[in-house]
Amino acid sequence: MSASATSAEPKTENAAPAIPMINIQVDGEWKQFPKGTRLIEACMQSGSFVPHYCYHPALSSPGNCRMCLIEMGTPKMGPDRKPEIGPDGFPVIAWSPRPAISCALDISEGMGVRTKSPLVEECRKGVMEFLLINHPLDCPICDKAGECRLQEFSVEYGNDASRFEDNKVKKPKQVDIGERIVLDDERCILCSRCIRFMKEVANDDVLGFVDRGSHTTLTVHPGKRLDSNYSLNTVDICPVGALTSKDFRFKMRVWFLKETKTIDTSCGTGSNIIISSRENQIHRINPRENMAVNTYWMPDSHRLNYTYLHREDRLKAPVVKGASLRWKEAIAATAEALKAHAGSATAIIASGRQTNEELFLTRRLAKTLGTDLIDIRPRPQQGDGFLVSDDGNPNTRGAQLLGVAPATPGSKLSEIAAGIASGRITSLVVIGENPLHAGLTEADLGKLASLVVIDILPNSATKFASSILPGSAAAEKRGSMVNITGRVQRLNRAVKAPGEARDDWEILSDLLKALGSENASSIEDLFKQMAAATPALAGLNLGKIGDLGVDLKF
Repeated sequence: MSASATSAEPKTENAAPAIPMINIQVDGEWKQFPKGTRLIEACMQSGSFVPHYCYHPALSSPGNCRMCLIEMGTPKMGPDRKPEIGPDGFPVIAWSPRPAISCALDISEGMGVRTKSPLVEECRKGVMEFLLINHPLDCPICDKAGECRLQEFSVEYGNDASRFEDNKVKKPKQVDIGERIVLDDERCILCSRCIRFMKEVANDDVLGFVDRGSHTTLTVHPGKRLDSNYSLNTVDICPVGALTSKDFRFKMRVWFLKETKTIDTSCGTGSNIIISSRENQIHRINPRENMAVNTYWMPDSHRLNYTYLHREDRLKAPVVKGASLRWKEAIAATAEALKAHAGSATAIIASGRQTNEELFLTRRLAKTLGTDLIDIRPRPQQGDGFLVSDDGNPNTRGAQLLGVAPATPGSKLSEIAAGIASGRITSLVVIGENPLHAGLTEADLGKLASLVVIDILPNSATKFASSILPGSAAAEKRGSMVNITGRVQRLNRAVKAPGEARDDWEILSDLLKALGSENASSIEDLFKQMAAATPALAGLNLGKIGDLGVDLKF
């Protein structure tokens, strides 16, 4: 009795023991899965979707919604207490007359499961009918409309009319339970996903159920609030509209939103995210599944870190010596100023927030200008041991990989400051940073003959700049970054930069061209040049990095 077997690989002294494979029958077909696989996962991996509410692969399985009921069987035993084998070489299944929940069962040898039988269909319709008895008919005003599991499953498994004749049970509405969360208990279907997430993942056990039967409600424990930095993940995993985000509440219908897969740049973790936008404005950010980086979650502080993109004071046009110029003239004037102070009189303060492509060109700019005084501003911070990293820069590893940052990022900043203070350094290029936060003073900036700033927002040092070249924010450009674990990941454009602002790599490429150095014609061409010059990136391109990234060895 076996499905198609694979040849075993030779064991090595330190090799982990192979996980035994289990044979189960799913809707009439025998499949193999590793021992310990949850039955609901085996069904869905076989192509048989099982509707569910309370189940989540990263949480415990209470089996309380009953939506995942299936028909299950075990091997039929003969008189010798051994499984009876059918003509196909597999056990004959003895089917149970009662349904079973697939979310709380692990597979076992010879198990059989039916996900589409008349018994299963009847059970699902019954569960849906019970869930809808007291549920309000407020889909037109619910933020979850368009991505609500109750709405979706009611179409497929619900009845076209309700048989319930009594009044619906009324529960609390618009309850403020936390800094970023609003609760509508009438919509809650008691799946307990939020309770288990806060207890098992966020380690902040503040949610629970009170009362019994049809009057059971979700609430916060007495004297507590749902104020964890991971609270908005409960909105993501809520299958209905019971928990809603104050930031996104009543802002936009989800079917109008354009979704862009990219990465978070708020710290070195590089959580995978989806940016939802419409008409060039970001309306929300949600975590995207990547088991190698952030699994299913992200911090609230990071997902709400996008409003600066829409500030009215965004830098939108190039300015040279106080005059607004066209890009061609601004690049030419800036290049001439840089040529006049090339060599040891020039320094560059780059940023750990730049993409790899921008850092590669920044390093090339330093070589073209003949200076080795180049560094990034470090951003040490207190991490939380989960998804908030101790490194506030998203691409410190990339800066080190590409030779922009030394082994100790920021160690050259004091040398740059001393050189400016002594008058030895007369020209400074600053990319995406405020030099006053990198060890320099206003007096130092006042001594410079040339200060070139590439940034997206004005800051306290911008008034000293001789050239201001408006760049793009992370959500406005393509490229790649390397997170704290050494995983290179892809950044994608969700919205366009405002006004005449351009991608930073384009600005740097045009500056290099004006200085007589090699430049790039596209982001793909730039990555190709970077990969050819960087052994750790050899053989890669933006397409091969994919949506989930690639681990580097360096």
